[in-house]
Amino acid sequence: MSDDKRAPAPETDSATNAPTPAPLRAPPASLPGAVPSASHFTAFGLAAEAEPIAPGLHIVATPIGNLKDITFRALGTLAAADAVLAEDTRVTKVLLAHYGITTPLIGYHEHNAEQMRPKVLARLQAGEALALVSDAGTPLVSDPGYRLVEDALAHGIRVTSNPGPSAVLTALVVSGLPTDRFFFEGFLPVRSGPRRARLAALGEVPATLVFFESPRRVGDMLADAAAVLGERPAAVARELTKLYEEVRRDTLPALAQSYAQETPKGEIVVLVGPPGADARALSQADLDTRLAAALARHSVKDAAAIVSAETGQPKREVYARALQLTAARPDDDGEPPAP
Repeated sequence: MSDDKRAPAPETDSATNAPTPAPLRAPPASLPGAVPSASHFTAFGLAAEAEPIAPGLHIVATPIGNLKDITFRALGTLAAADAVLAEDTRVTKVLLAHYGITTPLIGYHEHNAEQMRPKVLARLQAGEALALVSDAGTPLVSDPGYRLVEDALAHGIRVTSNPGPSAVLTALVVSGLPTDRFFFEGFLPVRSGPRRARLAALGEVPATLVFFESPRRVGDMLADAAAVLGERPAAVARELTKLYEEVRRDTLPALAQSYAQETPKGEIVVLVGPPGADARALSQADLDTRLAAALARHSVKDAAAIVSAETGQPKREVYARALQLTAARPDDDGEPPAP
């Protein structure tokens, strides 16, 4: 993105060096399609009037389970906005109804983002204030909001964040794993082969790994993680902030065995501890052990393919290592095995 397309930096107050708030917009009653907001919300049985908000795109974090985990600022923004862009309007409707907010909802998700984005940008350029939410947690994490923010900034539209709940951070701080460095991967590939390949690529990242996973696939994902990453400490966090919140902490192999015959319910975050100092040596030794076993039953080519699929290691590298191992192991007739 070139500099001339970036949003202008906010002016600052010379006395406090704090950003000067953008001017609050008047309700655009004449704007086609605009629906005036009731601009109020209810909390703890009390009705509150929402303060006006500046025009632009407001990124609003929403609860990941417990509806009480929302800020007063988020409630005010949702109530004062001209519309709320929601990943699933049915989910957000429950949240808004709980707090007595009647702001119109607009569906904005991965299936309609390309068609909706120009329309949203047009409303923002016309001076509206729009709030963007995901189904749960902080928007832009595993949802299509990034492109909207990118385009809004390119058009000089003000983008504001209303911070709040995050499944990533909530799981991280209760996992018992190192928190000084973490790497958020999101969802891994569905198929085992590509999933193992991605896990292998992440194997040397010196940080706690954080994944989202489907309840239907968590058992298979843990089995692949155990096969590729070995005896690392890990945690499976389920239904965070909800009534049946659960966090299981153990090694990857133990967790894989625990979920092998179980299909849990709810939203799941899987966390894996960083590699130990001897991880590289163990990984090489494990690769050689697997290759030796495969070479006892298969040709070099087939053994390399099998071990590559099991570990997620690149097939070319596994094949090269298999050739090295067989070079010093002649067959009974004195000839090395055929590749």
